[in-house]
Amino acid sequence: MQERYRSIVDVHVILYQDGQILLLERRATGYADGKLHLPSGHLEEGEPLHAGAAREAREEVGVALDPGHLTLAAVVHHRQREDLARVGMFFVATRWSGQPHVAEPHKAGKLVWADPSLLPSNTIDYPAAGIRAWLNNAGYVPHGW
Repeated sequence: MQERYRSIVDVHVILYQDGQILLLERRATGYADGKLHLPSGHLEEGEPLHAGAAREAREEVGVALDPGHLTLAAVVHHRQREDLARVGMFFVATRWSGQPHVAEPHKAGKLVWADPSLLPSNTIDYPAAGIRAWLNNAGYVPHGW
């Protein structure tokens, strides 16, 4: 019998304020260094999606989110390479406590507030696909297939 398909589940947070979203510059990770990404990461074992999103926002940009106030914005099935796919769950937050800052300076450089409809050219394609899906009310989009 063929083994069941398994995929990495990522959680992404779109911090949205005054018509702009927060992006982080990746640094010293070995993946897309120098490019922009949303606060995000892998879902941990036994963790609900919305709690994982709130945790990642706290870990990466130091803000506290109430998981119950997050809105699921989009789902992206991303094919990273032929033998690796990921399912990205994109959540929107319009309220949080704390001032966003680089909370993991060993993994991230500067923070950038950007117009989501005019993303900087160095935004990684995968999160850009989720942001576009959110803006277009697409719900679900495949990316890289």
